[in-house]
This record gives sequence, C-alpha cells and structure tokens, in this order.
Amino acid sequence: MPPALDTTSPIPAVTGIDHVLIGVRDLEAAAERWRRLGFHLTPRGRHIGWGTGNYCIMFPHDYIELLGIIDPAQFTNNLDRFLAGREGLMGLAFAGDDESVCAEQVKAAGIPFDGPKVLKRELELPEGTVLPEFGLVMLKPEATPALSAFVCVHKTPGLLRQPEWLRHANRATGLVSLTIVVDDPVETVFGWLPLFGPARISTANLMTVLDTGHGHIRFTTREGLAQLYPTMVPLPDIKAPWIAAMKIAVADKARCRDHLHFANILSFKTGKGCIVPPEEANGVIIEFVEEK
Repeated sequence: MPPALDTTSPIPAVTGIDHVLIGVRDLEAAAERWRRLGFHLTPRGRHIGWGTGNYCIMFPHDYIELLGIIDPAQFTNNLDRFLAGREGLMGLAFAGDDESVCAEQVKAAGIPFDGPKVLKRELELPEGTVLPEFGLVMLKPEATPALSAFVCVHKTPGLLRQPEWLRHANRATGLVSLTIVVDDPVETVFGWLPLFGPARISTANLMTVLDTGHGHIRFTTREGLAQLYPTMVPLPDIKAPWIAAMKIAVADKARCRDHLHFANILSFKTGKGCIVPPEEANGVIIEFVEEK
C-alpha cells in the first residue's frame, strides 16, 4: 500500500492545467472560426473507438482542444448531451507525468477517480496518420466541484508540439486562467482542498481563485462575471455552474488587436489587451492579455 499523503498539500502528481476542452457542434466550421481568431490549428484528430474528433491549438506548455462529434453512432463520452444545451468550455485536463503514480496518490488522498487508462487518437498529418497516446486518470465530479476534469499524461509528446504549430497570428502564448460561474465561490472551492490544499486558494476581485501550479481556476458568481466583463452584458442565460471565460496570454497586445480588427472579429479593448465576446468564439468569452 502506498503511504498516505498529506491532504493539506497539493497532490504532487497533478502539476497544473494541461489543456481545456471546448465542445462545438460543427467541428470544421469551428476550426475555421478559430483560425480567423488568429490561432494555428493542428491537423484534425480522431479518438480511436469513439465518435469524437478534434483540432488542437498548441502552446509551449498547454493547449486548447476543439472537440466535436464526427460519428454520432459511436461513443461520444457525453459530448452529445453537452451540445444539446450549448457550445463552449466544457472541462479541462490537468497535467501529469505518470498515470499510475497519479492514481496511487489520488487514491491515498481519498479522492474519487476512475482509471488509470490509456487512450489513443489518430492525427492526420500530411505524411500520414500517427497515433498520439495518453494516460488518463478520470476525476469524479465530487473531486472537482463545478468542473469536469481529468489528469492527462502525454506518452508521445513529440507528436503534438511541432514548432510551426506554436506560432499564432494573434501572438497567443498560453493559457492563464478559466473563469467558472457558481452560486457560492467559497463553498465550491472547498471541495478542491484534497487535490490542491488550502495554500493554493485565495480571494481577489469578486472571486475565489485556485492556483493549479500552472494556470488558475477562478470561481465567481453571475453578478461577479458581469462586473468582470461589463461589455458582455447581457450574459448568456446559462444555469450555474458553467465555464464562462478563458484568459490567454499574448506576446504583443497591439498585434493581437490588429489581427482581430482586420479579421472582422468583434473585440473590446482593455488596458492589457482585449476581450472577444462569446458569439465570436463558440460560446467562450476570450480575454487576451499581455502581462509583463
């Protein structure tokens, strides 16, 4: 039996945000939309044995996954249920180095999970199809209140981070945070203590913030979201909890704004960058920020 972990400290095998998932109803149309937003997309991928496919937007240390259904007759891992209600941010994957070690540690901490398991997907490169492979530890809903999450271990990382895929016309360099609308931010974040411990939790600017080690998860109320993004009023009428916004770092805010302007993408200028409303990004509020 592995030794019991100190549940007041973060689980060592969970090292931060690896990627976020955005559910879309028309995968090809969404890919074109996000190219207009200034992102370089990978070739299309397809999960082996499932009816889902994806395009990814890669950064040096994390990425965005656009996820859609390409064969509704096959298993979709509940993506069909999500898309019946809306498009948008639907969950995230945390990073890890070894799925077996991660499973041992979350078990020792009393965190409910399924796995570990291995998933492969086809990636359609010009020179032929390759098979990226991932180790997964699926965290159960009670372990990550208000958010669907799992741990993802990249077993073939070289297949996903080719240099040309990391260069984006909008100068994006990586994920900063997700913002989730909940009824009670403080109560919600308490449920995350076994994963990340109390030292990773803080309160600031209308929200409770969880530091994952790489990237932040911000919990706020609907009223708090309206104050954070006043240009987005009226907000979509979506029942809490829902992942409303994604903050992305850019290397040059002026070049980001210029790209969006010339691509005829609606955006609102801020001191650090700009904000793109959800109707321009498959239901996602995108906040681009240049942080010195």
